[in-house]
Amino acid sequence: MRLILIATMAALMVGQAAAKDVLSGASLYADVARYASFGLHRFGSPGDRATADWIASELSAAGFAIKFQPVVLGRQYVAERASAEAAGASVEATPFWWPPEDKASFHLSAPLARDGDVTGKILWIDLPFDRGAYLGPAHRAAIAEAAARKPAAILLMIGNPADDRFAYNVTQEDAPWPVPVMVVGARARGMFERALASGAPVTLDVAGHYERNVSGRNVIAETGIGRGPTIVVSTPMTGWYSCVCERGPGIANFLALARTAAAETWPAHLVYIATAGHEIGHGGMELFLKDGAPAPKDTLAWIHFGSSNACYAFAEGARTSRPEEERYLVLSKSAVALTDEAFVAVAAKRLVTEKQAVGELRDVHAAGYANFLGMAGRHQTLHTPADDVSATGPEILEPVARAFVDAVRKIIERGDAAFR
Repeated sequence: MRLILIATMAALMVGQAAAKDVLSGASLYADVARYASFGLHRFGSPGDRATADWIASELSAAGFAIKFQPVVLGRQYVAERASAEAAGASVEATPFWWPPEDKASFHLSAPLARDGDVTGKILWIDLPFDRGAYLGPAHRAAIAEAAARKPAAILLMIGNPADDRFAYNVTQEDAPWPVPVMVVGARARGMFERALASGAPVTLDVAGHYERNVSGRNVIAETGIGRGPTIVVSTPMTGWYSCVCERGPGIANFLALARTAAAETWPAHLVYIATAGHEIGHGGMELFLKDGAPAPKDTLAWIHFGSSNACYAFAEGARTSRPEEERYLVLSKSAVALTDEAFVAVAAKRLVTEKQAVGELRDVHAAGYANFLGMAGRHQTLHTPADDVSATGPEILEPVARAFVDAVRKIIERGDAAFR
């Protein structure tokens, strides 16, 4: 009996040591770096496919049963190259989703204009920084009004803290723009102001193409069927550009929670879902909610790792050791007490949601899941090409991962009493 007790205690200590190790900042940061290594993460891209394979292999190694759920979205635009040139200087540009069907690739040289008759010219407009991530009615109206002036193309600067090329999330239902809309970073404002003043032509050069019925995959992983309450854990995999701090910390948290659950043999039925297609319509989450997700009545809790949950703040252009201040715990009213207890060491504003959540939690809430908890935010380089591994670090990753693990442990221990 004593030998059995010693063996049991040793097994528990090994499990706890393993859990502690996978929750270390160094381990979490290594996962973010691995995610970054796959490059661009747009839906249907090689980076998207490599990410799905990697996440599946990590969850399989943790003992989860894995299956891929095919996600087919009606269209994706693939930009191979895009630039804007003026007076001998050139900057990278991003075609604004969705480009005109007949201008997937084009070459245009024309004068730049802001006022007056802009017919046949390139019209320069600005959209202000609105702290949003989704293309909204005001954006559509501004571009439609600009296109109605009949320019040959639109040069667009979208306000953002990085002064870089910003991209808004769009939907599959959004109509293509009437004319090409090219996004450039505001840091290049000077070269376009000089071209405007001198009348020098601006040259837009784009190579790209549309793909139809584009294939991607959700990763669904499951363990502990019949062993305890059902808890769903989700995170998106795709986004604009490399989206390293937008997606990477959430994916690192997602994997760390799975590894901890496996090491400690949690008495729970865990359903993991890594979704594809976030930036062009939430297609992966929409599909999973229709086919694959446990019913709301059978689900004790939904845990979601959203955008930018462990990214550095910036002060006067320099990175600080503080986490980004635009970070939110998004939760059902039933999860307030639990969140206050588990996330006491995590600086984040509470967004208690009764009518509308944010990001993919909007879909979860709308589908009728009563108890949910997630984290989402924005950071300096969100939705820009500058979003890379420098935007996060071990010391800000670790507290978030530990808080989520603590919250889920409490849910499993307390059951329905965790939500009151």
